[in-house]
This record gives sequence, C-alpha cells and structure tokens, in this order.
Amino acid sequence: MRSVIVAVCVAFAGALSSATAAPCHAPALEQLSRLAPEGYQVYRRAKDKKFFTDWISCDNVQLGLTTAVHETVHMITEEENAYPLIDGRRLPRVPERRPMFPPKLAASGFDASSTYVETYMKPGAATSAEEFGYLLNELNAYTHDLHAAVQLRSLSIPGQSVHHRDGLAALMAFVAAYTEHARTRHPATWSELQRPELRQTVTTLWAQSEEVMGNSCRTPDYGYEAPVFLDHFCRATIHHALGALLGRPPRCPVSCKEKHVSSASQPKRRGL
Repeated sequence: MRSVIVAVCVAFAGALSSATAAPCHAPALEQLSRLAPEGYQVYRRAKDKKFFTDWISCDNVQLGLTTAVHETVHMITEEENAYPLIDGRRLPRVPERRPMFPPKLAASGFDASSTYVETYMKPGAATSAEEFGYLLNELNAYTHDLHAAVQLRSLSIPGQSVHHRDGLAALMAFVAAYTEHARTRHPATWSELQRPELRQTVTTLWAQSEEVMGNSCRTPDYGYEAPVFLDHFCRATIHHALGALLGRPPRCPVSCKEKHVSSASQPKRRGL
C-alpha cells in the first residue's frame, strides 16, 4: 500500500533531517520560492509543513526539494480529496472502488524488471496497481516533481545524474496503456472513462503532464528509462483510446526520447 511506502520513507527522511538537513531548511525553502514558485505553493498549501521539510537533505537539496513536492502533492490529494494542479486549480479525485478494472492488468506490456513497473503496477505492490484513481495520483505527483526539478536545475550537483524524467514518463506510459486496455478489453471501464467528469480529469492531468514533459526535454541527463516508456504513447494515434479521450493524438516529446547518457551510466534512483 502507498501509505506503507510513505511511512517507511518518512521515517528515513526524518532520521536524515535530524542529523544533517535542519540547517538547510530555511535557505532551501527560499531557493524553492525564488526558483520554483509553483513548488513553493505546494509547501504553502500543506497543512503539515514538517512533512515537507523532513524530505529536504543538505546533501542534495534539489533532489530533496523535488521529492518533498512529490510527496506533499500526495498528502494534499488526501486532505482535499482532489488532484492539485500546478496552476493552483483542483480536479475531482476518482473515487475508490469505482467499476473500473485494476491497473495491474495492464502491466503485461512493460518490462517487469523496471523499478517503476515493480513499484506501481506489480500486483500487491501499491494502491496504484489496484485503483486507477491512485495511478492518476502518481501521474500528478510526478508531473509536479519534474516541473520543480527543471526549475531547480541550477541546484543540481555537478556530474551527478538524477533521472527526474523517468518517473513521469513511466506514469504517462501506464495511463496510456490503461486507457487502451479499457477500450479493447474492459467495456465497463471504457464507458466510465467517457463520462464527462472523469474524462475531463484524465485529459486535464494528461495535458499538464505533456506540457511538463515537453518543457523538460532541453534539460540533459534527466532521463534513463524515459525513452523506452515514451514509446508506449508516442505510437498512439487518434484511434488509440487516449487519442479518443483527448480528441487528438497524444503529443510525443521527440527530443526527450533521445538518451542523454550512455547505457553504461548508472542512474541515481528517485525517491518513490
């Protein structure tokens, strides 16, 4: 369950912050406010400010801040029962146990050895494997995450590869696969996805992720697994389920499909 993963990560981040991160909280938040104002709004919107700051590490301020934004978006989603958008709007959250098939049934087309597949789509791993609403929750969190990472790129550690683009690429691929499985194999779910409110939620979250992914393409060394995941929806057309919901083919960020690091490079894993 997602709550278990977060609880373990919070405990680790809390131990780290008590040892090294506390002195950098104030300057890190100032940098977030100056460089990534939408990320700072996530901090301001959070009721529990310590939850946010516990993710900040002085050893890697950029990674800590983007992870804090990511995890706090999850917290806000729970508190407000809505998906908070980068522009400050909110979208209705997809209720649990709606008559929709579990996302884990759409995992067969992905490499099971991928950390993202194992974490978010493997049966029994996380709520996102069981509930489509939680898959959208992850899509939104990774969208905020990458948006903040690009804005905070001046804080990155020289020579270190942290592949911020991979998470969003993975979640976009999972959502695209889910909608196509719904169209071709699960008529009840496909009918649900075409209901106006749910369709609006899916297409708005998707359009937001498209924009953030496209804007990230100019930032090198941000994608390791991303090119493989992007292929899953770059091949989609207006006849694909996602295209039918959007009313247009999904946009393919072509330059993001190019690997900016060699296959021998070992990526630094993002906090999940």
